[in-house]
Amino acid sequence: MNQAATTILEQQAPRILVVDDDPDIVSTSSSALEAAGYEVWSAESAEAAMQCLSDRGVPHLAIIDINMPGTDGITLSRQIKTTCDLPIVMMTAETDAGAVVTALEEFAEDYITKPVELPVLVARVGRVLRRIRDFGYAVDPVVTIDKRLGIEFTRCRALVGGREVPLTPTETKLLHLLVRDAGRAVRSEYLLQRLWPLQEVFEDTLRVHVCRLRRKIEEDPKSPKYVITVRGQGYRFPQLDDQKSANHAKSKARGRRPNNLEHVPG
Repeated sequence: MNQAATTILEQQAPRILVVDDDPDIVSTSSSALEAAGYEVWSAESAEAAMQCLSDRGVPHLAIIDINMPGTDGITLSRQIKTTCDLPIVMMTAETDAGAVVTALEEFAEDYITKPVELPVLVARVGRVLRRIRDFGYAVDPVVTIDKRLGIEFTRCRALVGGREVPLTPTETKLLHLLVRDAGRAVRSEYLLQRLWPLQEVFEDTLRVHVCRLRRKIEEDPKSPKYVITVRGQGYRFPQLDDQKSANHAKSKARGRRPNNLEHVPG
């Protein structure tokens, strides 16, 4: 096993969703990624992919074929991106240049052309994951924050004090971006770019959505404990318990105390 795969396996295996209507491509791509140390989920249609996300949660990365019968890969990717900031790599035939440009401008992190060269596929997946930094955004179907709050990102709802509270797609994606980098300040500029990549939206709009989200999930919206303002930077979600344990172990190994604002996305 190569060094990259060994490094992956020393951590929680990153989860990759492969979506393609060709079962041979799904099989060979899945085998190559599993050999490299990834956990692979697969789906042969957009509908199956959405059901997989609903049942299993948000993976670390999705590889999605552009041309599929029924709901195509572009539509599926847009649907996914309305509620979470899942990194997406498009799989495409060489004749799909226009669709690739649209995908790259709107949501895709990278693309792979068919016929798929498996070493290239594995290399590009690794490149995207390294660029994304860590894997804190990959979540289970229900993310339990504490005894009061749980979140179901793929179903656009929060569980607040035992009650189901519906969230808009924008509120869900905003919350996903913050939870993904829990414990770190996330710049307003970064949030604006990820929430509205094709629109010119100003910070006042972001503040409106933050206020609405706080009214839904905070016990006291005027003194929030989840969506916390970091003056001059943006917003921060409190560090999760499993992240605290991981950061403590890393800091102990490095001989220094953790710094929760060490990294600011964007």
